[in-house]
Amino acid sequence: MRRVFAPLLLVCAAGAQMPRIGDIDFYGLRKLTPAAIQAWAGVQPSGPLPASRGALEDRITEMPGVVEARVEAVCCEGNHTALFIGIEEKGAPHTDFRSAPSGEAALPQDLIDRYSQFLTAVQRAAARGNTGEDLTAGHSMMDDPAARAFQTGFVIFANNNLNLLREVLHNGSDPDQRAIAAALMGYGPKTQQVADQLQFALTDPEPAVRANAIRSLAAFIVYDSKQSPPKINIPPTWFVELLHSVELRDRNESVRTLTLMTDRNGQAALSLLRERALPDLAEMARWHFLRYALPPFILLGRIAGVPENEIQAQWAKGEREPVIQKALETAKPRK
Repeated sequence: MRRVFAPLLLVCAAGAQMPRIGDIDFYGLRKLTPAAIQAWAGVQPSGPLPASRGALEDRITEMPGVVEARVEAVCCEGNHTALFIGIEEKGAPHTDFRSAPSGEAALPQDLIDRYSQFLTAVQRAAARGNTGEDLTAGHSMMDDPAARAFQTGFVIFANNNLNLLREVLHNGSDPDQRAIAAALMGYGPKTQQVADQLQFALTDPEPAVRANAIRSLAAFIVYDSKQSPPKINIPPTWFVELLHSVELRDRNESVRTLTLMTDRNGQAALSLLRERALPDLAEMARWHFLRYALPPFILLGRIAGVPENEIQAQWAKGEREPVIQKALETAKPRK
């Protein structure tokens, strides 16, 4: 399923009508242009959604100057689907991940089954529009009662089985089980030791593991921001480096977490973003898909020193470019 659009077609093809491409957003572009990539790939707004994600990625990778490509489709506005095309150009910043572990550490089957049932409960809640969650306890607790019941059990399991979760993260050969371990470890004790294990998971070669680890760390950040003084050190380094990733999830999850990290100052994170990721943030803040564009836009406003109410006002007016340009100006040396 990672290499085809089949799940998307099932969601979007209501009325037996094949979905078509809405807006196309890009990331990772330094020298290449959106027009050149669209022409090479043979995709365009209002055109048909490609049947094979893998075939489209392979074609884009054959383009001169491209090292790697990812394509993601985000459902749906009517019969139109947003398409994201991410590339890594030759000579561009590159994010390295560690090799996949090959050990035999594994989670119990009943826990795997419960986690699968939990995801089904979350999907059903989302279909009903009940996507609210509370992070103040240091982990996600869904508003939906069915999903929350599973999460209550995860808290108990994580507190009693931290060593097993750690062992799976380090030595489990199954990437799906490592992803579950990263999610469940977030339900464990709010300690530096657990946070360090989640930061270790940010270097996993499997995107789902990294995504779950980022979400778990985001809850830790919210929790620790309410402690006086804060007790857990979560540096921004890996979140910033993941903004160079060719995986859309890495970028979206990291940028959301960085907005939490900089909500009450966060000058270290803002300085690192200014130094390492301004072009990436500017690219994302210009996306047509507004839900994904807002968090990087907020970060750029904070980098530029724009007051929060003005950031929101500029966004509401649709005037993004002045804030983006002001942030980009901060990278230029002063005369």
